[in-house]
Amino acid sequence: MSEQAIRRARDIRRNRPLDGQSAAERTALWFHRIVIVLGFLMIFFPPFNPGRISDKISGNLTLLTSATSFGTVTTKLSAYMIEGSRYALNKADISLSMLGCAMVLVGILGAGVGACVSLGNRRMRRLGVWLPMGGAALILGGLLVNRTAYGQILRADAVRDYILSAGGSAEEVQTHLADLGLQWPAFAGTAWAVAAVLIFLSSLAVWLVTYSAEREEKCEMPEKYRLFIMFLPVLLLSFVFAYLPIYGWRYAFYNAKAGDELTRDLFVGWANFSTLINDPGTSVKILQVLRNTLVMSGLGIATSWLPIAFAILLAEVRSTKFQRTVQTLTTIPNFLSWVLVYAVALSIFSADGLINNLRNLLTVSGFQRVDYLANADATWIKMLLWGTWKGLGWSAIIYIAGIAGIDQQLYEAARVDGANRWHCIWHITVPGLIPTYMVMLLMSVAGILSNGMEQYLVFSNPYNGDYIQVLDLYVYNLGIGDNNLSISTVVGILKSVIAVILLFGANGISKAVRGESII
Repeated sequence: MSEQAIRRARDIRRNRPLDGQSAAERTALWFHRIVIVLGFLMIFFPPFNPGRISDKISGNLTLLTSATSFGTVTTKLSAYMIEGSRYALNKADISLSMLGCAMVLVGILGAGVGACVSLGNRRMRRLGVWLPMGGAALILGGLLVNRTAYGQILRADAVRDYILSAGGSAEEVQTHLADLGLQWPAFAGTAWAVAAVLIFLSSLAVWLVTYSAEREEKCEMPEKYRLFIMFLPVLLLSFVFAYLPIYGWRYAFYNAKAGDELTRDLFVGWANFSTLINDPGTSVKILQVLRNTLVMSGLGIATSWLPIAFAILLAEVRSTKFQRTVQTLTTIPNFLSWVLVYAVALSIFSADGLINNLRNLLTVSGFQRVDYLANADATWIKMLLWGTWKGLGWSAIIYIAGIAGIDQQLYEAARVDGANRWHCIWHITVPGLIPTYMVMLLMSVAGILSNGMEQYLVFSNPYNGDYIQVLDLYVYNLGIGDNNLSISTVVGILKSVIAVILLFGANGISKAVRGESII
């Protein structure tokens, strides 16, 4: 057999799908992966938190929070953890409970890694099942540690000694325990125990059905699964930061403050939605905020051609050194936080800033300082200019890359036909960038209600508040500033729904005009 044929057979074997599996093997594999995925989802939902061993611990805490944040766990328990108090609580017991939660968390993460390994060939699957098995054992161990911590707090010996030594009575011991509201989260503990057992049994089943399989020379994984695992971190981050917060939309149907447990007596149905229409003050404020949002987004869309123009001008510079210097200097502002940008603006445009000091030097008499930041004059234009200065260089990168991808033979053919530099730009460069620009433009239209919050937050003040408050800043001020979490959630929901509608509308326009879809 020739070396080329051997190489071709090896490539086919490396990239072939996981064929040759029996029905039992496929069933065991998919059941194994589904159980692990469900277990991974459980760490984000409060009902599955085995660390809530007292009703003084917030019912909104998830396993992830209970395993990582001592301060958050003990927020409502702080009154019982003061040194010298008759209700003194041992911090070590809470730390032990957190350790149990951390063990459960590490166990399910290890099982998740094993599920990824199971996408490989049979040898990888046989080796990978040990991770979920170990993870299942760690989950059960974490539950045992959690139960031990609960028992330590519940155990009355230390409490009795403490209270009796302080002159208290035996009845006060029971009162103390009742005040702690100790409870074992039976549902969460049972759910995790069942999940651990299922993970272990499914791992064992995978190991058994692949035991007699042929052993490949080395561990391999088909290319499509390797690419999936490379993309998996992005997928997980998108789930955690983009889709998981949708679970918080339930606050829109309750009259609750941040941190409150959502009980039946707080449920108000669609009343918060009707408030936006029926309350005149809220309606006027919403219209004002929408005006600011649409104007600023409209100005951004109207000037969205500036990065294209900048990229073209930069590409026409003959000096490579000068081109790189300009591109670097114009890209750096994108990596500055808006707090630093405001600090720069304050040092230049405030009443004691650079401009007023220069005016003071040049003026003979009658000088009056002007605070250019603390007024509402041309607020929209100011925000546009600051945003353009900060993002122009960064936004131009995609167009610079597009220019580099245009076939250079087109320019050579145009010059042979007598075209000058302007003709090449107008008839070759601009048409080559139009498809990219149209996609970016349609995405901007779809996100017209989302123009960020940080810029407007740092530049806002009592003078320009009526013109600078956009929708994102309004939601922030409602939820964090006024602690009106329910109404801010309603506004956020409506904004998301409108954004999705605009996205699909822009996609329909793209299909009708360009014949191409952007999603």
